[in-house]
Amino acid sequence: MESSIAIQVLPKVDGESEVIRVVDEVIAYIKSTGLSYQVGAFETTIEGEYDVLMDIVKECQKIAIRAGAESVSAYVKIAYKPEGDVLSIEQKTKKHQQ
Repeated sequence: MESSIAIQVLPKVDGESEVIRVVDEVIAYIKSTGLSYQVGAFETTIEGEYDVLMDIVKECQKIAIRAGAESVSAYVKIAYKPEGDVLSIEQKTKKHQQ
């Protein structure tokens, strides 16, 4: 696995329930990709090939808009190592899980 990303999607909508609804649609899309992912309180981490992950980042914005957001901001962290593997979600978090 050459890449992992963490993405936080912040849709501009009215009310907390609408934020949650739109973010849930984005997470459902991420789940549908079949890639390894982990949902956190502030962001979702996804593992895979760099180009595939960049396409997912773009689609997350479009999904939020189609779900009714007037606009969307996203904060993205990218780990990329073209010649080898980056640390996996499990390697980073396993010892901290309850």
